[in-house]
Amino acid sequence: MNGVVLMIVAGVVLIASNLQQKTQVILMPDINGQVGQAEVISDGGSQVLSEAGQMTLVKGRSATPSEVRVLNQKTVESMFSAALAVEPLPPEKFLLYFLPDSDQLTQESLELIPQVIASIDERKSSDVGIYGHTDRLGSEAYNLTLSIQRTLAVQAILANQGVRPDDMETASHGEGNPLIDTPDGVAEPRNRRVEVIVR
Repeated sequence: MNGVVLMIVAGVVLIASNLQQKTQVILMPDINGQVGQAEVISDGGSQVLSEAGQMTLVKGRSATPSEVRVLNQKTVESMFSAALAVEPLPPEKFLLYFLPDSDQLTQESLELIPQVIASIDERKSSDVGIYGHTDRLGSEAYNLTLSIQRTLAVQAILANQGVRPDDMETASHGEGNPLIDTPDGVAEPRNRRVEVIVR
């Protein structure tokens, strides 16, 4: 391993071996802002990085990793602008809501469709998740069927806007996984939804 290593992962152990030249390791948060831990190991010892921006330097296979120091965000961006520029955009999530007991989107949600399409286009995405949900009004079996209908309705809308069917993944949860917990038999508009996740 030669040169510089930029960690942009939430939890990993990095084993530094076969070092010919100096190697710099910096721990960065993932796209959700979570920071895990990285361990840099050489024949001369090891260092653990556990906070965003922490860095250690190893000057060769037998050298001990340097004392950990913290780089500020501006320095990281300056040093790694090329690597950060090719980092993929984070997933974008859209909540589309439905009229009661229906697979028809509300007017507000229909107006979000151009934003969904723009997000897919911007990312050149081939990984669009469409996940249907209902509230707890009605039976479990009925709600599962309704959530499937909602999922298929959004899939059809996106397909009509040019999204390839092979690029869309669908699943339906019925009344499971509510956005807002309610007792059985309660109509909750925020649970009548399809979540679209553009990766």
